[in-house]
Amino acid sequence: GAPPADGVLADLAVFDEQDAVAIPEHLSWVGAATLPCAAVTAWRALVDIGHVSPGETVLLLGTGGVSIFALQFALLAGARVIITSSSDGKLERARSLGAFGCINYRTTPEWQREVLKLTGEQGVDHVLDVGSAGTLSRSIGSVAVGGKVAMIGVLTGTGAAGSPYGLLGKQASLQGVYVGSRGHFERMNAAISAHRLEPIIDREFSFDDAPAAYRHLESGAHFGKVAIRL
Repeated sequence: GAPPADGVLADLAVFDEQDAVAIPEHLSWVGAATLPCAAVTAWRALVDIGHVSPGETVLLLGTGGVSIFALQFALLAGARVIITSSSDGKLERARSLGAFGCINYRTTPEWQREVLKLTGEQGVDHVLDVGSAGTLSRSIGSVAVGGKVAMIGVLTGTGAAGSPYGLLGKQASLQGVYVGSRGHFERMNAAISAHRLEPIIDREFSFDDAPAAYRHLESGAHFGKVAIRL
C-alpha cells in the first residue's frame, strides 16, 4: 500500500515536534540520518523485545543496515554474533567488526546446520530474520530452546514461509518487528551516545545523485547503510 507519509528526500520539510528526536552529539548529520529505521528496528528486536544478555548468541542474516546495527548493539551487550552473507569480502568485514561466526549462504545453502555446528548443536538465542518467506524455516532451525526469532523484513518475498511448527519443540517464539516508538529511539540514542557508537556507512551520495543511491541499495552490494547528503 501507499506509505503513511511523504518521504524526506527534500531540501526542506515540515514535521510535528513529536516526530523529531535530538541527535547524539558526537554524530554528523549523515551519521544521524542512518538511525530512524534500521537502527531503531535492530534495537527494538534485540534490546527492547529480545533483552539480549552477555554471553548469548545472535544470528544475523545479511549485512544490510538492520543487520550491521544489530551486530554493533549485540557486541555492546556482550553477546556473540554469527552472520551470513553471499560475499566472503563482506564476511571478512563483519569479522573485523567483531562477528565470531561467518557463513556464506551461497556456498552453504543449509546454513542452519553450520549455525548449529558453531553453537555446539545448541542453536542461537536470537535470530533477526530480514528475509521472511525464503529464510524463516532455516531461522527456526537455527534457534535454541527458548530462543527468539524476530521477523523483520520481507527481502525474499511474502509467499509461503514454511511451517512454524519447528518453534513448538523448541518452545521458541516468533515476533514481528516493525521499527519502534519515539521512546525506543531515545533510549537507543542514549546508548549510542554513551558508547560513542559510529554507524557503518557504506557510501554517501550527493542529493543530485540520489537515483544512483537507490540503485546501489537495490543491487545489494552495500555493507551497512547508504546515505544521501544534502
